[in-house]
Amino acid sequence: MTAHELFDIAVVGAGMAGSSLAAECAPHARVLLIEAEDTPGYHTTGRSAAFWHETIGGPQIYPLTAASGPWLAEHGFLSPRGGLHIGREDHRATAEAFVAEFLAAGARIELIGRRQLEQIVPGLRPNWIIGAWEPECADIDVAAMHQHYLAAARKAGSVLRVRARLDGVERTGADWTLSWSGAAGPGAARAALLVNAAGAWADGVAQLAGAAPLGIQPLRRSMVQLRVDPVPPEALPLTLSFDEDFYFRPQGGRLWLSPHDETPDVARDAAPEELDIAKAIDRMEQAVDWKVLGLERRWAGLRSFSPDRLPVFGFDPARDGLFWFAGQGGFGIQTAPAAARLSAQQLLGLPRDAMTESIDAACYSPARFAA
Repeated sequence: MTAHELFDIAVVGAGMAGSSLAAECAPHARVLLIEAEDTPGYHTTGRSAAFWHETIGGPQIYPLTAASGPWLAEHGFLSPRGGLHIGREDHRATAEAFVAEFLAAGARIELIGRRQLEQIVPGLRPNWIIGAWEPECADIDVAAMHQHYLAAARKAGSVLRVRARLDGVERTGADWTLSWSGAAGPGAARAALLVNAAGAWADGVAQLAGAAPLGIQPLRRSMVQLRVDPVPPEALPLTLSFDEDFYFRPQGGRLWLSPHDETPDVARDAAPEELDIAKAIDRMEQAVDWKVLGLERRWAGLRSFSPDRLPVFGFDPARDGLFWFAGQGGFGIQTAPAAARLSAQQLLGLPRDAMTESIDAACYSPARFAA
């Protein structure tokens, strides 16, 4: 690539967010995708135990989730799993309100009792007596989905630059001038539009571009892989506590377990802390009578949230040509198809289609944070 080659759109970040948006834009525009790491998806995307789960993120995320589901199923990225929130007697009011709220939103969910819980989760301790069952919950093949988007973007003519750590962004007339450094050497380009899809680094990219940060906060989420006795059945659903302090699911004869932590962190290569792992195991053992035989693996990733925990999609109200595509929290992968389609339509001035026509884009606009 020659210095200062002109692109229509430069997307910073090649995780699921950036790659999906690049794939949606590339058939209509010349797109540059810039990634600081050696490979796209090294951080959050590559560490996600993602599900398509209708209730994750709350009712305002549900439209993005519902719109994305058919695309994910059509492309073969979903495997049936089922989702189950479990609670004790003191959770009854919470469980009833939770089910009612999502039924009203259009989700498939039902309140169930102890007898059904025993059939779904073997070894569940007696004090867990109420549940919310979500039959449509499914595992997502994150790696295949990410590679699909990268390949689609490449096939449509987008240019990917890895090992390219952005260190200069200037507004020059109607364009952006970008420069980067890294193991592959320095580079530079110009683009008419700049997309901030940098995940945990989003506020830093905004400041580099001369825009005010929005308060995108990285929160650490930890995960551990355990050997347990009995071996968890592969039909076991994603199981979450109404206290939101643990969840688990089977994975190839092992158990993936999280303390459901949301520890404020900084943009970095995240690692789990021993205390969080210990909390996860203790909470699981309070829910089921399984014996832990071994801890085989542990990891952590950063989930980035805006101050109101909704994603940020749209043009910056005070910085011309800067588009935010950030703050996707723990629902960014399951909502990526609809979010990317919606944002590409905004970027390129394209009409809404069947996937996006019922989504209220205004509630995700960065303008909501303007003073």
